[in-house]
Amino acid sequence: MADSRFFWGDKNTMAQSEFYSASNVKEASELLSRFGERANVLAGGTDLMVEVNQRRTPLKTVVFIGRAGLDYIECGEGTLRIGATTTHTDIAASSIVQENAPLLAEAVRSIGSPAIRNMGTIGGNVANASPGADGSASLLALGARVKLISVRGERVVDLEQFFVDIGKTVLAPDELLTEVIVPVQGETTRWTWHKLGQRKASVCAVISLAASLDLEGSTCRSVRIALGTVAPTPFLARRAGELLEGKPLTPSLVEEAARAASEALPDRDGLRATAWYRRRICEVLIKRFLSLDVFPA
Repeated sequence: MADSRFFWGDKNTMAQSEFYSASNVKEASELLSRFGERANVLAGGTDLMVEVNQRRTPLKTVVFIGRAGLDYIECGEGTLRIGATTTHTDIAASSIVQENAPLLAEAVRSIGSPAIRNMGTIGGNVANASPGADGSASLLALGARVKLISVRGERVVDLEQFFVDIGKTVLAPDELLTEVIVPVQGETTRWTWHKLGQRKASVCAVISLAASLDLEGSTCRSVRIALGTVAPTPFLARRAGELLEGKPLTPSLVEEAARAASEALPDRDGLRATAWYRRRICEVLIKRFLSLDVFPA
């Protein structure tokens, strides 16, 4: 475990900080146990360093986990296991992900710019708890879970229970998010990823839709519809799913489910769109998806 001390801030308010590079999860856990809320976990840095450069987050004790052995993609027993420091570029390019979780592969391709995808990691995307995180919305639609480890032990949390509010999760100060566990998409699973923004490239979403649907004939066996940038956390349209599961997808049922999802969204305007606009777009996107208009070939 390497460590060094450096200074951060202007010359009048220079603050001493510490840097530690963990070589494995055990070392990282011990450092987080030691420093607790003082610790800033660093992997790709695409979120943290923006906060630091804009003077919104002071660096206290940096725990770098980029060399802790958490960059991997494995598949077995019906699940994908993706290490927390695996980059978006590696996930999008992975034949394992493309074959077993194409929704995730498609979503991470839309994250930021190539430079951001080359540095940004799936663990950071989730742990940062942005309501508009593309990776989080797609993982929520896939029913993903996250593994959290500390010196006290480990636990696995459903992603739906992981998010608490904007920038807040159930992650304790001494815990490290080490792995994302994703159920493999079935061969007959229909899915969509749609991201609506104000420009074509490096876009922050006005609203995003990630959805997966399993059909038996025209009957919905299971469905998960997740929306990004519409609520303080990535949003799972549970009421819409309850209306659809076990029933044939008729036009009237599709209309009802889309309306239920829209009405469940918080009545709050955002920086990029009003609540009214997001609700209308939400209905349109869900109706298109459930009408089987937006499936990949």
